[in-house]
Amino acid sequence: MQSPAVEIASVASTEPSTSASASTSTAPTAPNPAAGDVEMTAATDPTTATADALNGEQAQQPEREEEEPRFEVVYINNLNEKVKLAVMKQSLTTLFKEYGKVLGVTLHRNVRMRGQAFVTLHDSKAAQLAVKEVKGFPLYGKPMQLAFAKTRSDALVKKKDPQHMSEHIAERTVRKKLSRRENPLRKKELQKKLAAKQAAEAAAAASSSLPDAGASTTTSTTANGAPTSTTTTTAAPRRQVQMPDEYLPPNKILFIQNLPSKTTKAHLEAVFAPYPGLVEVRTIPGRSNIAFVEFVDEVQSAPAKEALHNTKPWEEVMPGDEEAGLRIKVTFAKM
Repeated sequence: MQSPAVEIASVASTEPSTSASASTSTAPTAPNPAAGDVEMTAATDPTTATADALNGEQAQQPEREEEEPRFEVVYINNLNEKVKLAVMKQSLTTLFKEYGKVLGVTLHRNVRMRGQAFVTLHDSKAAQLAVKEVKGFPLYGKPMQLAFAKTRSDALVKKKDPQHMSEHIAERTVRKKLSRRENPLRKKELQKKLAAKQAAEAAAAASSSLPDAGASTTTSTTANGAPTSTTTTTAAPRRQVQMPDEYLPPNKILFIQNLPSKTTKAHLEAVFAPYPGLVEVRTIPGRSNIAFVEFVDEVQSAPAKEALHNTKPWEEVMPGDEEAGLRIKVTFAKM
């Protein structure tokens, strides 16, 4: 958001008229009286003192409401997520130091905060000028979106209010826990786990209700020739419940299927490198149509899975290949 410009108009006080005719004429649209004028009116005409005083309060009220807020922390989004954090941090520092001293630049690796940053400047005027001039500036090919942060940064509190640093950190920790609890990606993963559990339970219940496949009946005769039957039951092999791929629990390792026959490790690295946290690409000798891609953790692997599953990335990395139109299948690897 843009900081509102506050304009304070100077109002010249006029001397009260002493003519006899002024008391009966219509009141002029003059500036609101100063404090001294209100007191003098009260001494000469009590019936108008209250109105004049009220006008004075109403004139001062907008000035208090339009008092300029102080913002030192700038929130930035729509940053290029393919740029390494260290490079992005240095670029933002260089860009914003043109407007004043930069106290800190904060970026995060987690999925929820990708493409976002916080820049803390030394005062609000510098921050306001930066928001006004930098908004829309194309950094690494993407126009930046700027606004003022809703809370103070650690760097700002440490510089201007160090005695309350511990309280600030405690409040931030509480906000972080609440934000994590409401994280839509986390909720989505929890729902997938619950659905997988329910599907497994339903499949197990269905298999237990089927008749025993190992039951058999044998017939024999007694000494007097009367036939008798005996039923014996052998344990039937337990049917394995196959969990659908989309319900597999999160894993830092992704299982890649339906690859073109000429896919190499370099091709896979080119496809997955733009996603943060990539650790290793492992191909399978003799199986060119499958591979494994490992990330730092499940948080880093999930965005790559969601973004690439059922897409055609080979048209860019393998142009002209006859199998470039194949849709890639990306799932979490089984434990």
